[in-house]
Amino acid sequence: MIKIIKYFFQSVIIYIFFLFIKFIGLRLSRKLFSYLFNKIGPIIKSDQTINANLERFIGSYNENLKKNIKINMWANYGKIFVEYLFLKKFKKNDSHIRIKGEYILKKIIKSDKPVIFISGHFANFELMSMELTKRNIKLATVYRPLNNIFLNPFMEYLRKKYVCKHQIRKGLSGVKSAMNYIKNNYSIALMIDQRVSEGKRLPFFGDMALTTTLPAQLALKFNLDIVPIYIARTGDDNFEMEIIEPIQILNKNDHELNKLDVSIKLNKVLEQMISKDPSQWIWTHNRWK
Repeated sequence: MIKIIKYFFQSVIIYIFFLFIKFIGLRLSRKLFSYLFNKIGPIIKSDQTINANLERFIGSYNENLKKNIKINMWANYGKIFVEYLFLKKFKKNDSHIRIKGEYILKKIIKSDKPVIFISGHFANFELMSMELTKRNIKLATVYRPLNNIFLNPFMEYLRKKYVCKHQIRKGLSGVKSAMNYIKNNYSIALMIDQRVSEGKRLPFFGDMALTTTLPAQLALKFNLDIVPIYIARTGDDNFEMEIIEPIQILNKNDHELNKLDVSIKLNKVLEQMISKDPSQWIWTHNRWK
C-alpha cells in the first residue's frame, strides 16, 4: 500500500512536469530539465551504483572523466524525459536525425525476411524503433513496463502511438509473442544492456554480468541475422543513428553453446558502442549485481 501511495504522488509530480514542459516548449524544457536532472538525479538514483559501474569501465584513477560522464548522462536523461512529450514532432519529420547505413534497411525490406535488431539505452533510445517503422520495417519492440502503475499506461500509449505500434512486454509471455511476430514476418527490436534474472552470467567489461540470451535464441531458432543499432545525441540536440552490418549466425550445431557464443559476441558489440562516447549510455542500471 505504501508503494502504491508513493507511485501515486510520483506520478502527480511527473504529470505536472509534463504539463509545464508542453507549455514552455521543447528547446527551453531541454535546458531546464538537463539542469534539474543533474541536481535531483543523484538523489533519486544511487550515485554509488553509477560510480561503481564507471569504475569498472575506466578505473578509479580519473575522477574528472567520471564527473563529466555523469554530468552529460544526467543532462541526456533530462532531455529524454522532455522528449517523450514531443514524440509526435519526431514522428512527423526527419530533420532531427541522420541515418548512417540506411542501405542495410533497404536490403532487409527487399529480402522480405525478418531480423533481430539489438541496441542499448543510448541518447534517446526510443527514437530507434520509431525511425525503423518510419522506414517501413515491419517491427515489434520488446519493452519493460514501468513499475509505476499510474505512469505506465501513459508511456505505453506514447510508445504504441508514436514509437512502434507492436509492443511486446518483457517476460516469458513476451518470448512467445516475439516468436509469433517473427512467424508473421515481423522483425524484433530489443535492448540487451540491462540485467535480466533469467539471463546467463557472461563477460561484460571484464566482469561477469547477467545477460539476455533472447536475441541469440531467436536468431538460432529462426535462422535470422542480428542487426546492431547505435544512436548518439549531437551537440545541437539532433541525433545520429547507425545501422551496423548484420551479424550472420553461421554455425547452427550445439544450440546451447552457440547461444552463449552469440550472446558473448553481442556483449562485445555493446562494449564498443559504450566506448564510443560513455556519456551517451545510461549508467544507472546495476548490470553487474
